[in-house]
This record gives sequence, C-alpha cells and structure tokens, in this order.
Amino acid sequence: MGERLPIIAGNWKMNNTIKETKELLTALIPLVKDAKAEVAVCVPYTSIATARKLIRGTNIKLGAENVHWADKGAFTGEISADMLKELKVEYVIVGHSERRQFFGETDETVNKRAQAALSRKLKPIICVGELLSERENGKTDEVVIRQTKGAFAGITKGNLKNIVIAYEPVWAIGTGKTATAEDADKTIAVIRKTIGGLYGKVAAEAIRIQYGGSMNAKNVTELMAKPNIDGGLIGGASLKAEDFSKVVLGA
Repeated sequence: MGERLPIIAGNWKMNNTIKETKELLTALIPLVKDAKAEVAVCVPYTSIATARKLIRGTNIKLGAENVHWADKGAFTGEISADMLKELKVEYVIVGHSERRQFFGETDETVNKRAQAALSRKLKPIICVGELLSERENGKTDEVVIRQTKGAFAGITKGNLKNIVIAYEPVWAIGTGKTATAEDADKTIAVIRKTIGGLYGKVAAEAIRIQYGGSMNAKNVTELMAKPNIDGGLIGGASLKAEDFSKVVLGA
C-alpha cells in the first residue's frame, strides 16, 4: 500500500439520536485513541453538533452523510456545503448507493455534490459500486469505470489529495455478503487504473480507496492485507463502539 494512510470511516446512516450519539462516541473515543489508521464518523445532521463537541481534541474526524450541490435555495430538506463547514465537518459521503437507489442520485449529481464539497474545502468520500445483476452479467468493471469518470468530471488534479473513493458493491451492503478480498482488490485496482488514465500514475498511486461492503472485525485483516485497499466505509459495524474499534485497530 506504500505511503497511503488507511482511513476507516463509519457511516451511521439513519441511526442514533443525540442521546445514542453521546453513548456511542463516549465508548468509542478511548477504544480508538491509539489507532494507526485515520478514523472518521459520518453522522446524521442532527448529531453533528453533539459529535463535534465530544470528539474535539481526539483523533476522530467528523463527517456528514451527504451535501447538496447548490450554495442555497429552494431545495427543501437539503443541506449545503457552507452549513456543514460552519459545523466544522471535514468529510462528507457523496453518491452512496442508497442515495443512488432510493433518492435518484446520478453520476452527474454525484459529481456536482463532490464539486460543491471541494469548493468549501470539505473532503468528499465518493462512492462507486455495482448492483448484483451488473456483477452477474460481468459488467462490474464497466460500471465502476463509468461512475468514477462521471464523479471526477471537471475535478482538477490538485483536488485529489482531498478526495477518498469508496468502492461498495451494492449487493454487499447491509446484506452480510462480502466480496472476496481478491475481488475487492481487483475492482479497486480497476478504479485506481481509471484515476491513472485521468490524472496519471502518481496521482492514482496516491489516492485512497476504501472498501465499503460489510467490512467487519472478522474480515478486516484479510481485506486490509490487499495492496489496493486503503480502509473501509463501515455501515453496520460502526454502530457499536467495540465492533467499530476492532475494524479500526485491524486496519
């Protein structure tokens, strides 16, 4: 993996009230204080202020789960990059498969959201990944190449140091199914090669690419041993302090 610092980011999804946020982070902070990997928690909007207070002065970074592409305006229910910046958010998930599946995200809107995040110095975690039907039809490479090129349209090379990519096979999210470590590494290599085609080999070698399909305490060591995997975007296993800490320490 060379010099790339692994990053483990928890994606809480639509979970945890403020009370539960306090309980989870209070338990998590001492468990991950000696982590060698970078650690982030991407929390619901209602928990951002609470999380920020609790993790101040610790090694845990603060993230949000989405961001809108417009600065402001008639977008009921959406949150802008400026709003997140004001709350001292550092990372933001963009293009998660659940956003694509249930909320109409496209490669184009993922790109617009990523650009908005970068314009306010937020660090997007850009998600790409194939459906089960696409994998079964041998289209995995085609899909992740298309999504990667779409997500990075118009993004300059200078911005790459602030971007993380998460490869998350949709069929392995929340299902308990995991791509084999070999499959995950192979597909991430395809994503890395795509970045190389866009920005050159040095840039491709420097960008961090996480695996995001049911990474947990049992499989983290095997996945992290692969040369192309630089961490994980963790769903279910991020909702219990002990489970999440085992993934963090396994990285």
